[in-house]
Amino acid sequence: MGRLSIATLLFLSIVATNTTPALADTVINKSITYFSVGGRTAEELDKALSEHGPMMNSTGTRHPGATKIKFGGTVTYVKHGERCAVGSAKVTLSTKLILPRWKNRHKANRDLALVWDTLASDIKRHEERHAEIARNHARKLEKDFMALKPEADCERMQARVARLSETAIQDHDRDQARFDRMEAANFDRRMVRLLQYRLDSMTKR
Repeated sequence: MGRLSIATLLFLSIVATNTTPALADTVINKSITYFSVGGRTAEELDKALSEHGPMMNSTGTRHPGATKIKFGGTVTYVKHGERCAVGSAKVTLSTKLILPRWKNRHKANRDLALVWDTLASDIKRHEERHAEIARNHARKLEKDFMALKPEADCERMQARVARLSETAIQDHDRDQARFDRMEAANFDRRMVRLLQYRLDSMTKR
């Protein structure tokens, strides 16, 4: 997830301050864990996120947040006359959100706290969306399993299910990658807008 440095966001916030007053059968499990980051300055926070954020195998780099996704489930088969069909399908999905927690937040000055709260909130929203994309694909896959037409025998039916599973995972991965690209392209503008919104809200209190 591309991002402006915290130091840059802090500068922007200071400038702004000075210039502006399931489907039932789909088994879904979601959990959230946190990793601690230290630091008392924007530069130290950037360094801590780069060193302690979750490692992504797809990029080989550490990120400020991540969502681990695991699909599973079972499909049963039944005989329909001389043909074989899907009898039942249950897709399982486990999503684990990994988010940062700044242990020095309570000691932070106003500007750095504002930037951190804005960034942390956006990271959480981003990872929640990854989990939502996975949920949508899990539910669709379950429906697609049940919509498969019978095959001549169960061996062919199992092969059909396997192909559908593989295609579904590829579609899921593409959607996740597309979302990341869109988020990265809009990150700078989004963060400036969110900072401005929070600053405006503070001045109205």
